[in-house]
Amino acid sequence: MKYTIHFFLLLSYALYAQKVVETSFIKKTDFKTSRLVAIDHFGTTYFINNNVFYKKEGNKTMTYNNLQLGNITTANAFNPLKINIFYKDFNTLIILDNRLAEIFKIDFNALPEYKNISHVSTGHDNTIWVFNQDNQKLELFDYKMRTTRAQTLPIQSIILDLKSNYNFCYLLTENYLYTYNYFGSLVKKTKNKAYTELVENNGDIILKKKDSLVYLKKDSEITIPISIPNLLINEFFVTNETLYIYANEILHEYKIKID
Repeated sequence: MKYTIHFFLLLSYALYAQKVVETSFIKKTDFKTSRLVAIDHFGTTYFINNNVFYKKEGNKTMTYNNLQLGNITTANAFNPLKINIFYKDFNTLIILDNRLAEIFKIDFNALPEYKNISHVSTGHDNTIWVFNQDNQKLELFDYKMRTTRAQTLPIQSIILDLKSNYNFCYLLTENYLYTYNYFGSLVKKTKNKAYTELVENNGDIILKKKDSLVYLKKDSEITIPISIPNLLINEFFVTNETLYIYANEILHEYKIKID
């Protein structure tokens, strides 16, 4: 009886592990750019081309560039009213409004407590998540008050990616995927199985390994492969249950079916 129970438990786990997140093709569009940043719920497209940040809304296109700060390292449009443009070479973050006008400039070199930042992501209220290379800590930084609201214990691993929403922050390292709440407390730690990038969608995570994607539900430890064609994935993200994959100057769109 004992062995029968173990057998069915193993069989159930194997069947669950073999599940696949199905997708269905919607369309593909020629789209030539250096980096695709995001497409929001209204179809507004954010991208970077020749070190210029673009916002394309229907037939209207707006741009932002700051040649004095060098190359754009990352851009984050999770909050379209507070878009983050990070220039790592100058250790500086620019926050833009929805018209791409500067509303804040954070020079981490000029703070009373210098911060050597490698990664930045949006936080709640007037905060941003930053990874401080000097103390190897993830910090929730209030850019209006110029103070650190919360910080984690030191991370003893190479940082690969950082994403967030208003409530949680997801830090991908060579060893683990860490999930923190806005108090800086660790709420989940998942072994990294050679994943290199992540995106967040309503608390669920999609991870990239080479040119494949897997789905990690927020209340699960088990990753599920996502069924997609063989593509060279440059960028990817999910909006309105649509999976966008930018590959070889073509934007591919798929309906993603998540239970």
